[in-house]
Amino acid sequence: MKSIIPILKKFLLGVELLIVVALVHWEKVLFAGIIALDQLTKSRVVATMRLGESIPVVQDFFHFTYIMNPGAAFGILPNQRVFFLVMSGALLILFAIFYPRISKTDRLLKFGVLCLVSGSTANLIDRVRLGAVVDFFDFRVWPIFNVADIAVVAGMFVMVYVILFTEEPRRVEEVRR
Repeated sequence: MKSIIPILKKFLLGVELLIVVALVHWEKVLFAGIIALDQLTKSRVVATMRLGESIPVVQDFFHFTYIMNPGAAFGILPNQRVFFLVMSGALLILFAIFYPRISKTDRLLKFGVLCLVSGSTANLIDRVRLGAVVDFFDFRVWPIFNVADIAVVAGMFVMVYVILFTEEPRRVEEVRR
């Protein structure tokens, strides 16, 4: 039993360190985490399912259905690959320019922007690598989607909420010299 205590202490110290890093660097963790979760789920679908295959999870309500989406989130604007590559690249450039200017205290706006950009980046990876985006969540009432699409839509909702419904208007900080 005595030999387990030092191992347990080291493990708990490691967990504590991970929590501190995650809190200090939450933006990087969120950005990388969304991309990683999206790519991990997509790779699992590609590895275990045939294109077009549908596996019912809750019959007639929720299925895993593997498709390749040549359009945007939820299948809009199909077969516009070059447009999406250019727009995703432009979004990343704008993100690099303007994200550092968002007030450090405006965490909700930062959260929304990070969700939008990380989801867009995750789908960009598919577009570059595969020519289309892997989609698989199928609720049978709207187009099939993926984790990145959820992040994009959630990010947009959060940004709209912050812009329209918070008491003080959010302002981008002046450019620091």
